[in-house]
Amino acid sequence: MVRRSLGIALGVVALLAPGEARAEDDTDDVNVTGTRLVETGGSAHVVKEAQLRRFAYDNPDQVLLAVPGVYVRPEDGMGLRPNIGIRGANSDRSKKVTLMEDGVLSGPAPYSAPAAYYFPLIDRMSTVRVVKGPSSILYGPQTVGGAIDLVTRSIPTTRAGTYDLALGQYGFNKQHVTYGMSDEHAGFLVEGMRLDNSGFKKLDGGGDTGFTRNEWMAKAAYNPDPRAEVQNELLLKLGYSEEQSNETYLGITDADFNATPDRRYLASKDNKMDNHRTLIELSHKLRFSPDIDLTTTAYRHDFARIWRKVNGIRGVDISDVLAHPETPRNAIYRGNLTGEVDTQDASQAILVGPNNRKFVSQGVQMQARIAGKTGPIQHQVTYGVRAHNDEIVRLHTQDGFLMTSGELVSDGRRTETTADNKAQTIALAMWAVDAMTFGPVTITPGVRVEAIHAAYRDNRTGRHDGATYRVVIPGVSGYWALRRDFGLLAGVHKGFSPVPPEQARAASPEESVNYEAGFRFARRNVRAEIIGFYNDYSNLTDICTESNGCSQASLDKQFGGGRARIAGAEVFGETDVKLPGGWLLPARVSYTYTYTEFLSSFASSDPQFGNVKNGDELPYVPAHQANASVGIEKKQLGLHVSGTFVDAMWEHAGHGNELPGDKTDAYFLLDASAKYRLFDHVELYVNGRNLTNDRYIASRRPFGARPGAPLWVLAGVRGEF
Repeated sequence: MVRRSLGIALGVVALLAPGEARAEDDTDDVNVTGTRLVETGGSAHVVKEAQLRRFAYDNPDQVLLAVPGVYVRPEDGMGLRPNIGIRGANSDRSKKVTLMEDGVLSGPAPYSAPAAYYFPLIDRMSTVRVVKGPSSILYGPQTVGGAIDLVTRSIPTTRAGTYDLALGQYGFNKQHVTYGMSDEHAGFLVEGMRLDNSGFKKLDGGGDTGFTRNEWMAKAAYNPDPRAEVQNELLLKLGYSEEQSNETYLGITDADFNATPDRRYLASKDNKMDNHRTLIELSHKLRFSPDIDLTTTAYRHDFARIWRKVNGIRGVDISDVLAHPETPRNAIYRGNLTGEVDTQDASQAILVGPNNRKFVSQGVQMQARIAGKTGPIQHQVTYGVRAHNDEIVRLHTQDGFLMTSGELVSDGRRTETTADNKAQTIALAMWAVDAMTFGPVTITPGVRVEAIHAAYRDNRTGRHDGATYRVVIPGVSGYWALRRDFGLLAGVHKGFSPVPPEQARAASPEESVNYEAGFRFARRNVRAEIIGFYNDYSNLTDICTESNGCSQASLDKQFGGGRARIAGAEVFGETDVKLPGGWLLPARVSYTYTYTEFLSSFASSDPQFGNVKNGDELPYVPAHQANASVGIEKKQLGLHVSGTFVDAMWEHAGHGNELPGDKTDAYFLLDASAKYRLFDHVELYVNGRNLTNDRYIASRRPFGARPGAPLWVLAGVRGEF
């Protein structure tokens, strides 16, 4: 029982209802809001461990692009800080998505500063679960798009260890080891992973443009009496992660990209991110019977980061310099950034400085699951409550530097403090969902209530601000089984995104009413569905960040986009066809069409909005996106191929014929993997990514063109001991 509960990590429902754990491959038995995945009224997708291992992606972008309705704006080409959106929700720093690890909020400060500057190593995960539609109300605070839960490995049922070692181009190397054991009373798992490379970008003058990441995790479980009528289980999870990445926000001009897409300007040579994170979670699960259980989890996550990088050029807009380098003035500034032209005086200084931020996220959450009947109606009820506190402390400084003979030399001015503030939030969330089944019909009404107190203090100006507000987030979904393997689904729920503490008194939260409807076909080895969605925003918002090109004056402020609508369709299918001779043919396909539209005209200081006209499309939402993969495998051999297409996306609100620089490039990625089992517990593999070497502008945020990763080949060995 201890081992089964560890499959849910901390026992939070998060797609898999407590007490209903099954083998990962038994997707039909995974539960959402008390109902089987194939019968839920909402949209949900599970990327299983076998699928994750086939390509062994270390970039989460590629994993998530295979899920319909999920969009990713690449930034560094390596997935260090993904920008994830769901069903048109703003993808910048994944701040409109509820991110979880093992059912617990994983963002550095999910309420006070939802921009996700930390994302776990995806190759450590055993399962990725994505929830959209009415089921999202279980997982707030963000319910405008959906939720993503990254599920870590379970404690093994016997003494077991695994290893995964790989080398590849651009200095790529990976070391990943796990070891654990358990009996009926107790068990543990220890996991460590190191991932680094020297980077594919070519820095003017030479230098490392890659990163090093280390992550450790330990789990322990204890059950004092596995045969007791009332079961008590304790689970402890500890984690530590660190990153040193030679990353920058500085891109290049389109002309330089066309000549050398992987170029990096000399001015960014000393740019570097350092961060570390600690995690402690303690969970107690009380199981009164197979139909009643209660899980309580206490958690605390601490995250600290210092990012020294190019912030701009004194007196000019660096984005304009890179967008229009043909003007005489901008040509000089571009020359300063590349080191080809010396800076003439301090008024043209390149501004470089560290953004020092410290985050805390902590709380206690309880969730109860109760199953029962009232007459002919079967109930699966989920109740939950979470008391949460998070905070962010910002200290941003910068200095001016002159480019002199290819070196950055201080301009002699005093260090400038651009931000010195603290934001914090105390939130009480409560939710209740009842999946009621009578005959072939399942109706699942639910409600979430958030009571939020936000506070803000600016140490530079002495300004204090804050407010307390409440929001009720209802939702309902339904599934009608026309036959055992085919049914119709529909749902509606309220979308909500909190206001940043700095403006909690003056601004309104993002709100929408979201609808979905479609049908689903599911048998043991086949699943297919078509779902249409429509999100009606009464108040579309964006929180300004440096990653989307906001100025220091606008940083972390919320900007309104007024009314907007997002509509689309998701198509998904997967199957595992068993062939003679023990062969298996897995295939998976997904497609998403999305239509977006602002319903008002306005001018905004948020560069992702800009000068908006009624009818403009939202930025960074592709109209078309598709992924397909197919393979053939057995225990000894395996070969898989995957293709991903992402349409061009607006860099800002726009419509109709675009000008150069208005959109990202459409791109197609062809990936392949092959494996060969050398011995019973030793497997060799080779993975190739972007095999056509498609070079594309993934984004021009925040400053200039940024490339996607080129062709990348790696080889490794993995096994068990």
